[in-house]
Amino acid sequence: MGQWRAPGGILVEAIILDDRPLLRVSHRVNGTTYLQGYCTTVAELAAHGVDLAELVEDTSLDHHRA
Repeated sequence: MGQWRAPGGILVEAIILDDRPLLRVSHRVNGTTYLQGYCTTVAELAAHGVDLAELVEDTSLDHHRA
């Protein structure tokens, strides 16, 4: 699964919920993370204020790709 960040504390995560692939959108404000919602398609992200052009993949340094 992947994670992408946008300016302003927006985090988009690809998850599986009840056997369905979804995008979870959350927003970090003053150290607290708030769930904004779930999307079934990338097009729905705009409804949560996510600009696709600003998303940057969040990769950890210890993540190894095969």
